[in-house]
This record gives sequence, structure tokens and C-alpha cells, in this order.
Amino acid sequence: MPKTFYTERDIEDLAKRGVLSLVEDDDVVLTDIARDKAIRLGIEILRDHDKPPSAPERPYITKIVSPSASSPGQAISNQASPTIAPPISSSTVSSDDLHKQVRAAVVARLGDSVDQKLLDTIISRVLQNVGNK
Repeated sequence: MPKTFYTERDIEDLAKRGVLSLVEDDDVVLTDIARDKAIRLGIEILRDHDKPPSAPERPYITKIVSPSASSPGQAISNQASPTIAPPISSSTVSSDDLHKQVRAAVVARLGDSVDQKLLDTIISRVLQNVGNK
């Protein structure tokens, strides 16, 4: 298989097109100047060995930094404070209403970063496992 070489100009063109990452493997080679340009332009260079094959990518999971992970005395201004919903009594709420309430709470907390069909499937499975069908 032929190798693909990227120069500084190629990296500039990729950045103009909105490319945010570039996979470098045995068939893709970046010149030193191209690598420096990519770093300056914020293009992430990924390598095959950067991701272990046993770790699947889960785009529906967002990266949330724990408040305890910040250094002491550092203000956390960009994180929303968690809201805790009151407990829902399953005896007074129908299964469909409970599904809708859980779905609304998850969407309110995570926004549109979660795949809606996957979210519905997960909620249904959880409700089945806790006895609500």
C-alpha cells in the first residue's frame, strides 16, 4: 500500500476544511514542519497505538470532570451544579410516565449529547430490571 505524506501546506488545507484530527499510522507520514503546524492549528494527531483495541469508543458518553478532581481553592465556574430530582414513587406513576420522567431528567442533565434511541433502550431495560414494565 502506498504511503501518504503530509506537508505543512496539506495541514493548512485540512485545517481550513475543518479537520480536527489526523490518524498517523504506517501508511501516513507527517513531515516535522507539518507536525508542528498541526499542533499550532489545534489538529490532534492520533496514532494507531494510542487507543487499545479493547477500549470501545462511546460517543454518547460525555467527559465530565469531578469537582474533587480540581485543585483545592480552584473555582469551578463552567460546571452546572447538579440538580437532584425528588424520588419518584413507582406505585403512583405509570410505566410510560416514569419512562418520560427519567428521559426528561437525563436530557436535562446531559443535553443532546446522548443518542435518543439508545437512551430509550437503556431506560426501558432499567425499568424492566427494577420491576416496571
